[in-house]
Amino acid sequence: MARNDENVRIEHDSMGELQVPADALWGAQTQRAVDNFPISGRPMPRGFIEALGLIKASAAEVNGRLKLLDPAVAKAIASAAERVADGEFNAHFPIDVFQTGSGTSSNMNANEVIAHVASNTRRRVHPNDHVNLGQSSNDVIPTAIRVSAAVACTRDLLPAIKQLQTTIAKKGRSLGKVTKTGRTHLMDAMPVTFAQEFGAWASQLDSARMRIEDALVRLRRLPIGGTAVGTGINAHPRFGDQVSKALAKRTGVKFEAAADRFEGIASQDDAVELSGQLNTLAVALMKIANDLRWMNSGPLAGLGEIELPALQPGSSIMPGKVNPVIPEATAMVCAQVMGHHVAITVAGQSGNFQLNVMLPLIAYDLLDSIALLSNVSRLLADRTIAGLKVRNERVREALDRNPILVTALNPVIGYEKAAAIAKQAYKDGRPVLDVAVEATGMSREQLRRLLDPASLTQGGIREGMSGGG
Repeated sequence: MARNDENVRIEHDSMGELQVPADALWGAQTQRAVDNFPISGRPMPRGFIEALGLIKASAAEVNGRLKLLDPAVAKAIASAAERVADGEFNAHFPIDVFQTGSGTSSNMNANEVIAHVASNTRRRVHPNDHVNLGQSSNDVIPTAIRVSAAVACTRDLLPAIKQLQTTIAKKGRSLGKVTKTGRTHLMDAMPVTFAQEFGAWASQLDSARMRIEDALVRLRRLPIGGTAVGTGINAHPRFGDQVSKALAKRTGVKFEAAADRFEGIASQDDAVELSGQLNTLAVALMKIANDLRWMNSGPLAGLGEIELPALQPGSSIMPGKVNPVIPEATAMVCAQVMGHHVAITVAGQSGNFQLNVMLPLIAYDLLDSIALLSNVSRLLADRTIAGLKVRNERVREALDRNPILVTALNPVIGYEKAAAIAKQAYKDGRPVLDVAVEATGMSREQLRRLLDPASLTQGGIREGMSGGG
């Protein structure tokens, strides 16, 4: 290998020679991609590179077992690929996310780095003939999308959702039967307990978790072994199945060989489905974040029902102002995830015939969504929900003055008379109990029992009520 100066070396591929930085572990094809795609400055995500390393290590292991690779070469490739998976060579994966739509550049980047690391003075490992044996970018990259996303969901997102769900449920239980004004249309409605309100959030998250787990069942089907178009040309018949099993063993995730590798290469419906479930989680988190912001608003001129932990000054000009920064960050994450889902949806249908050609974008946005949701869910649990406090006096004051409590009298006095009491209470700014005593002739004690906010949170018809007209 000739050198033209101390800072570069000369590499070659099927298109000819090319200068490569002397200290780079990549070769000519990676360098061409670096030169061709100076677009965003964003390389492929760490989790995707980890998945490439795991795939290449598993492929070398299987090819060695099938006696398609010399045992020493197979071992050297697997060792180098595991180091890639561990993140040792992250700096040597510079290719922009906006690259060739098949992700061929990233596949060759992995092949070249692994071949370089696995080679020595006694053994030259070739990136195509050895590292890429039995593979094509067209099955490796779709497999890497599935592996990286499934691992990230299993390792990071699902535990983060569970942590947030558990924290919310615990906080709800700790508030016991503290009753507050419910709201529909942002207007006063029948009372609920904080436990009921928080319980709804926890149930939303539980449903989101189950949806993601269901999507992972299909995402775990790997098209590796389909090579160029799904036929498996140049791959051993048992290669794909054995690589899938090896990946399951390495990651602890239940990967399996796809029954139809043509589907797994030509379409990315499984990734789009998972993105859709991430989008649904983002919808749930946005709702929770905004509920928290409303409940915390004020503290004097807003609802002021709760007090969130004070984490940082809220204004450069207004002393003492503190803002709900984690719920705000959560809302921004949710907006980004929703945007990613649109991009992934467009990318998912952007393939003709046997190959999708927006694979790097799908990988990048899918992994970014998973990471953002994982991180912000933990922050919302630890720095917001766990430390929030209820402003009991403010909650009770609003509840006592809520004319909508008169709804409980509908079965006794009828809707129209109850509505008149509510309107009078609104107009006079008086507790509904006082107005009801004057308007119905019922005893204060009977009305207090019928209008008790805590009992109203249990639903049903109050004891002692008869039908009204």
